[in-house]
Amino acid sequence: MRTFGMEEEFFIISPLTGLPCEPPASARAELLALRVGGTSTVGEFLACQVESNSPICTDRAEALDAVRSYRAALSRAAIDLGFRVVALGTPPRIPDAPAVVTSTDRYRAITSLCEGIATEHYLSGLHVHVGIEDPESGIVALNELRRWLPVLTACGSNSPYWRGSDTGFASWRTIHYRRWAIQGIPPHFTDLPDYERRMRFILDSDVVLDPGHISWGARLSAHYPTVEVRVADAQMSASTTVLLALIVRSLVDTSLNGAPRTAPPLTEALDLAQWQAAKFGLHGNHLDPLAGRKTSAVNMLRSLMDYIQHALKQNGDTDYVSAGLARLIRQGTGAGIQRSRFHLGGFDAVLDEAAAAIAN
Repeated sequence: MRTFGMEEEFFIISPLTGLPCEPPASARAELLALRVGGTSTVGEFLACQVESNSPICTDRAEALDAVRSYRAALSRAAIDLGFRVVALGTPPRIPDAPAVVTSTDRYRAITSLCEGIATEHYLSGLHVHVGIEDPESGIVALNELRRWLPVLTACGSNSPYWRGSDTGFASWRTIHYRRWAIQGIPPHFTDLPDYERRMRFILDSDVVLDPGHISWGARLSAHYPTVEVRVADAQMSASTTVLLALIVRSLVDTSLNGAPRTAPPLTEALDLAQWQAAKFGLHGNHLDPLAGRKTSAVNMLRSLMDYIQHALKQNGDTDYVSAGLARLIRQGTGAGIQRSRFHLGGFDAVLDEAAAAIAN
């Protein structure tokens, strides 16, 4: 089986104010020292965030255990220190003052370059890494993944609120990301040399500091032999995190194992589809990734399942992914769950739901 791993970003929340907050140095050190099984904790861009790095996984059960165990331990550790942790693409409310950026040389350089963007970067995402044989295989996978990134954005939408208001979008994080210099759907690459030429051009500019500063929704990892898919918001539940990871793995499998080669979609069509996914989540109209025409969310997911069905069967994931997508259609993505909780009890109810969901 093709290996995969997950990076999840979490906000540290004050239980008194409901706002993201920077813990004292001693408490932050305790959180960063947390390791559960093969999952470790690292700092993130903002001082009010932490990130988990899962072990390399080969099957669904292993991934579910890793994510659930870590989340439960992180939640307990945060509560013991007087905080809460939540997995939301954006926190529903943020402080009026500029965000505190984690004090590293790299993050300070990014903030100096893009201060107005960086100090509002209250965004948390789910990044899925999938193992590839070599960089050439990675380019094939990237080219095929492009058309499916809006589908993953829609399924992973979990950020409807910003600064105490409903944005009208299912994934405001996606819209917020559009402010960075290099972001969104990556271009279609002719081959690996073409990819390397474009990377050299971008990195020779004065607005991108390193490969990690390139915010394409999918890219070759600079550190691991993987394709990294970055479009989903942080997910409230472990089950949805793993659902999205399994879908990404199956997309990579399919792209490298006989998927019919078709003309690459128009860049402007994918850019529009990404905006639609951020706006509507799994409601409204979308772009059929294969047919290239307008379709419903349900039909878009049918196209996805048709495309990856062989890979899902080979990996033993068909039932889990089918049930997971049906659940998203029936219950809504994280954005819909947040809105339903808000109507019952405001932002306190949203944060209560998110905190309770960490281990589910």
